[in-house]
Amino acid sequence: MKPKAVFLDRDGTINEEMGYINHPSRYKIYDFVPEAIRILNECGFLVFVVTNQSGVARGYFDEKLVSIIHNRLTEHVHQGGGKIDRIYYCPHHPTEGIGKYRIDCTCRKPRPGMIDRAVEEFGIDLYKSYMIGDRYKDIIFGRNLGLKTILVLTGYGLGEYTYQREQWPEYPDYISDNLLGASREIQIREMKS
Repeated sequence: MKPKAVFLDRDGTINEEMGYINHPSRYKIYDFVPEAIRILNECGFLVFVVTNQSGVARGYFDEKLVSIIHNRLTEHVHQGGGKIDRIYYCPHHPTEGIGKYRIDCTCRKPRPGMIDRAVEEFGIDLYKSYMIGDRYKDIIFGRNLGLKTILVLTGYGLGEYTYQREQWPEYPDYISDNLLGASREIQIREMKS
């Protein structure tokens, strides 16, 4: 049987949204994240982070900083009893940026490259999997890949839901206050199935 997974947006979903995080001191993980991820692990989900990090392409910071931040996140979640199976990120931008990072790639959300890699590396069953994010574009990203979707109201979520939902052609499957609430929603649904 293929494994199921939860794909998590990073900024605004896992940590405070503050634009380009160009220094480790600016990276603030929400307190509820380790518990939320632990719940998903206990429900039998692999957990992946999928995040656009075009600040690399724009020259605001380098991939070493991205690695430092992701190591900090992984360790923080581990100390709280959870596990992130892999973090995928896109350092590219199609029209802005420098050198090798200025490309029209397939890994930049909403394109499927990061999730395609997870499917290739882990054999994920996308139809039993979820995408959780704070932006409507995360919802469309998940929908395009056949994932169930949850919009969280942290980060940009509340503002987008309040002021833009009238224009949305599709709605998320669920809306939750934050990642912990989303994890509990998934837990309830798993117990019923």
